[in-house]
Amino acid sequence: MPICCSDWVFDGMEYAHKPVLLDECLDALAVREDGIYVDGTLGRGGHSLEIVRRLTTGRLIGIDRDGAALDTAPIRLEGHMDKVTLVRGNFGDITAILERLGVMGVDGMLFDLGVSSPQLDDASRGFSYLQDAPLDMRMDQSASLTAYEVVNGWSGEELKRILWQYGEERYSSSIAAAILRTRQQAPIQTTGQLVEIIQAAMPARARREKQHPAKRSFQAIRIAVNDELGQVERMLDCVLPLLNRRGRLAVISFHSLEDRLVKTAFSAWAQGCTCPPDFPMCVCGNRPKVRLVSRKPITAGEKELIENPRARSAKLRVAEKL
Repeated sequence: MPICCSDWVFDGMEYAHKPVLLDECLDALAVREDGIYVDGTLGRGGHSLEIVRRLTTGRLIGIDRDGAALDTAPIRLEGHMDKVTLVRGNFGDITAILERLGVMGVDGMLFDLGVSSPQLDDASRGFSYLQDAPLDMRMDQSASLTAYEVVNGWSGEELKRILWQYGEERYSSSIAAAILRTRQQAPIQTTGQLVEIIQAAMPARARREKQHPAKRSFQAIRIAVNDELGQVERMLDCVLPLLNRRGRLAVISFHSLEDRLVKTAFSAWAQGCTCPPDFPMCVCGNRPKVRLVSRKPITAGEKELIENPRARSAKLRVAEKL
């Protein structure tokens, strides 16, 4: 299951940043030149660049909890920074962020819920099971909780729970038990050590599967370290009142847990009367709050999949506020 939001694509001359579902996101947001837009997961700024290029008197607010993303943004968005406000923070705190900026409403918001390829490919960040590095996995490197604390400090039951719930790892019990046995002898320090423990805890047939044996476990620990699902829930709880009428909300998810949260929220917002069908008239007073721009999630086309295989699991859902 791919977990990143973008990849580096060779264009014949050099490697270039390729945001996932770029054209689809721009269509989804229906960017107006005088509008106010939020990129809640700035990353390397690929989506932001194309949004801000379409603005004249409008404004883009770019949010990211990774300081490295904000440091490189002025380079990526060079020539457009007079229309950009950069904020270090979590998109789950979007209400407080906009209040702090004095922004009363926006015309569009984009949230790309994946981990960017540069984060995955930087061995020192500890996201990858393919490179040995200290157990870290923090998107925000000022945060206190790391993968080291999760792996060495959380109880066996809690480890089993996150491996199953966040990674859908069917050998969660065996892996959690193996982690506990190992750390009783000495702390688990690196991603390489953790990979060896996971592989040894799985049956031989599982180790021969196409997917790397540690992939699901690393995803689960990363989600726990960064409270990724909690951030999505907090964003969905508060985002609708922040949109202006006819404002668009676009969310890209990369695994079923995130997509389920987004789909459930969108469906609830789009639902009208909830009275039983045999009632002669509506008494609940419920009215749809959004229009679903696409009933089914938007996915990458064949051309994009050839250029960027990591886009295969990306799902874009779009709603317009009524």
